[in-house]
Amino acid sequence: MPRSTRFAQRASRLRSDVILGVFDALLLTAAFAAVLVLRFDGKVPSHHWNAFWSFVPLGVGLSLASNWVWGLYGQLWRHASIQEARRLLMAGATTTSVLVFLEVGVRRSVPYSVVTLGVGLGIFLMGALRFQSRLFSFQRRSADQDGLKVVVIGAGDAGAALVREMLRSPRAGLVPVAVLDEDPRRHGRSFMGLRIEGGIADLPRVARRHAAHQAVLAMSSIDQPLVRQAAAAAETAGVALRIVPGMSSTVGTRVSISDVRDLRIEDLLGRKQVVTDLDGVRRLLEGKRVLVTGAGGSIGSEISRQVAACDPASLVLVDHDETHLYDAANSVHHTNVQVLADIRDRELMLHVFATHRPEVVFHAAAHKHVPLLEDHPCEAALTNVVGTANVLEAAELVHVERLVFISTDKAVVPSSVMGASKRLGEQLVLGQAPEGTRYCAVRFGNVLGSRGSVVPTFMRQIAAGGPVTVTDPAMTRFFMSIEEAVQLVLQSAALAEGGELFMLDMGESVRILDLAERMIRLSGREVGRDIEIKVTGVRPGEKLVEELRDCEEQTFATIHPSIMRVQPLPTPSALLRMGMVQLEAFASGRRPEEVRTLLFALAEARVPQDTQEQIATAEAKALRP
Repeated sequence: MPRSTRFAQRASRLRSDVILGVFDALLLTAAFAAVLVLRFDGKVPSHHWNAFWSFVPLGVGLSLASNWVWGLYGQLWRHASIQEARRLLMAGATTTSVLVFLEVGVRRSVPYSVVTLGVGLGIFLMGALRFQSRLFSFQRRSADQDGLKVVVIGAGDAGAALVREMLRSPRAGLVPVAVLDEDPRRHGRSFMGLRIEGGIADLPRVARRHAAHQAVLAMSSIDQPLVRQAAAAAETAGVALRIVPGMSSTVGTRVSISDVRDLRIEDLLGRKQVVTDLDGVRRLLEGKRVLVTGAGGSIGSEISRQVAACDPASLVLVDHDETHLYDAANSVHHTNVQVLADIRDRELMLHVFATHRPEVVFHAAAHKHVPLLEDHPCEAALTNVVGTANVLEAAELVHVERLVFISTDKAVVPSSVMGASKRLGEQLVLGQAPEGTRYCAVRFGNVLGSRGSVVPTFMRQIAAGGPVTVTDPAMTRFFMSIEEAVQLVLQSAALAEGGELFMLDMGESVRILDLAERMIRLSGREVGRDIEIKVTGVRPGEKLVEELRDCEEQTFATIHPSIMRVQPLPTPSALLRMGMVQLEAFASGRRPEEVRTLLFALAEARVPQDTQEQIATAEAKALRP
């Protein structure tokens, strides 16, 4: 910055402080004089006036000095807070203490009441001067009703901070008109100049009374039943509902208008907050060499981000899609190595693992779209089954300590090619874990926001004006946020002792039709009138109801309330070995019907007789001299 510019800025600040100091001096003089006049009922003896004028320079000078020491000059008072008010009081206390000491011990020129009450009145006047923009901002804002009228739900720290920010920032175009709170003891009281007019159930009445445009849920701690109650009340009131994300009371005081966001579907799904043993996960990953397959996917990229937060020694991201790998690597705030490779290439996988020698592997690479894989069973087998076998072989050669396989609820009693291929992947991981290693599989349902999942699909359809397509009114699914699912995946890795199949607590299943209706209402539209819902029929491979375990699989609790251990139904190793040989041959030879048949047979722990005979013949030929 040029020297002339710095000089001009300093001169401007000095000029402002000098002007403020002059006003302070005048206000203090007036305060001392007013107290003196009141002390003598308006008839001040002349000798007291003489003593007063000799006292004023000392009193005013000390007060200005105290103001300067406590930092009451050089402030932007438009944005002053309780901290500045505390400084003003401390400056007054300092001035009073020094003046009383001087008057008692040295001068005794004016009555003590003039010293104490004069300083108090002066502090009040100087405070009014400094806080006038804050003191009168509400009146100015109330008179100016331009903007969206907002009902704030929550009379706690977060609500107070939000109302304060709205009053302070009129250009944001939000006008707080009323406050609601669930605590009946607060009803009828004043809050930041507004009246607390009831609870959430009163929103329709309050919104009509004030002609409100929207409601904002602002609480330090927000649970899903409360969100659903507020959403229902807002729908009845015909106003949009927005939300300030739940936060602790210490953070709630820093709420700004930019924190307010639209309600999301995950806010309404009724899931509990996941508790994660961050120390245990960090101990598992800190200083370790970690490799993530499928790192460009929704799950893989989130695994990479959360692993990076645990400060691994190295982080290797593997994916066959260039664009997704590049995007994922840029979202990871940790040094990482990007490897563009396909897990279906056995030799390449062996090379990648030999080069980077990972100690912990998260295997998230997979084809996952059910209807698409029904038409391409060979691709499902080569990626989800043969690719998994390649990863397992490479991991064994470099002595990987832990490997986590990402599975799915569709692997339970599979009705689709995708589900059968993932069940076979589970069996490979659990059946081929080397002695002394801690391999596990983690099974969970749908994740919100993943590419190709139902929520982004509904969002696109709603944005296009509909219709929103639902396959069957009775179809239900389990849902979990990506962040929550990955937290539990990492927690499962920390719990693994070797050969476990873990199942995540997915909460209550959600009817897809209800989900579609909620999302339409969240967008501010009405079901049937603005956006039509169209039932298209169940697609090939889809189930009406997903399950997280087979009825014959036993489950056991773990030390984590959201993670269960499942006793899997194992496929005999000899059967699995024979089936894998033929499955790879069928898939490589592009024989989709044979692949489909064998996938389901292996998922049911059986190999057709003709396949066994073909394998036996091939092995016999290989043994001939």
